[in-house]
Amino acid sequence: MPEFEIPKKGKAAVVVNEGPDFRVEVQEVDVPEPKDDEVLLKLNCTGLCMSDIHFMMNDWAVPPMSALGTKCAGHEGAGVVVKLGKNVTDWKVGDRGGVKPLWDVCHNCQECWNGRENYCQKGVYTGLMAEGTYMQYIVSPAKYTSRIPDGVPDEVAEPIMCSASTMHRALIDSGLKAGNWVVFPGGGGGVGIQGVQLAKAMGMRPIVVDSGSAKKELSTKMGAEHFIDFKEHSDVAAEIKKVADGVGAHGVLVTAYQSYKDSISFIGDRIGGKIMCIALPPAGTIMLGTDPNFFAFKNLSIIGTLVGTMQDTAATLDYARRGLLKSISEVRGMSAFPESVQQLRRGEIAGWVVIDFNKE
Repeated sequence: MPEFEIPKKGKAAVVVNEGPDFRVEVQEVDVPEPKDDEVLLKLNCTGLCMSDIHFMMNDWAVPPMSALGTKCAGHEGAGVVVKLGKNVTDWKVGDRGGVKPLWDVCHNCQECWNGRENYCQKGVYTGLMAEGTYMQYIVSPAKYTSRIPDGVPDEVAEPIMCSASTMHRALIDSGLKAGNWVVFPGGGGGVGIQGVQLAKAMGMRPIVVDSGSAKKELSTKMGAEHFIDFKEHSDVAAEIKKVADGVGAHGVLVTAYQSYKDSISFIGDRIGGKIMCIALPPAGTIMLGTDPNFFAFKNLSIIGTLVGTMQDTAATLDYARRGLLKSISEVRGMSAFPESVQQLRRGEIAGWVVIDFNKE
């Protein structure tokens, strides 16, 4: 069994001035001690996700991070187990592990029993209710830490903990099938581009709606059959209909909440279309719906979906092991942490940014 020298303090990006004008500062913080049934992970990298921004801005209908004693956001990290708490027998020091948006669940309710633990009402959310992956050293419940297989680098495994697992769950919940046209509004971003890859691997036909040459290049490279730039087309729905057999999309997976207002129109004349609600807008800002006659005559479904389950994470890690989920990450060092977070907030990042704790 390998041995790791565990320092007293580790690197972290701490939220300062929580709220609309927040920022993060790179600081040294105490390394936590694993409790019974927990492992201590030394993270090699963490991803940056828009959910982090919402937690730090506190614009969702949840308590502030500070009220819950949390100073570090982040909910997806990949690293290695460096210490075991008491009673942990199924992990060993040196094993690779990852932390997900749900830090833990109760494991003893109907949702947990039925493989729907992402809806556990006692779920503990990473980066909100428990310290997040913006910390280099983080404790994690042994039974809810995901194992990372050999052949999947940390910078690939890390976004799978959240974005790919979330998109896998949305695709499964949608019931969409091989050959179906699937539209990804905001598909050039970090979450959507994982959905594009997964949809392609499942035999679906992805269409990305986004803007800019960088996002077009990334989307096409990762499997999108068509890229529609919403700044170049005044009627995006008409373009989608033209591409999708002259009828419309079978499904729309909304990863950019600004697109909810247009998402139903992307279905066009398709019967049995599915709108998958993934992006979470600021509380009370958006309503989604239309004339009930449209629902009835088009057999339209609007379905909400949350983060992935343990099963989704394992499935997407296997996609990556088989080479079907490729790296979408730009790896940056710790000094880039504060500005990278602000770039994400401003919508300036194509794909995914990973912060490497071992790189200055």
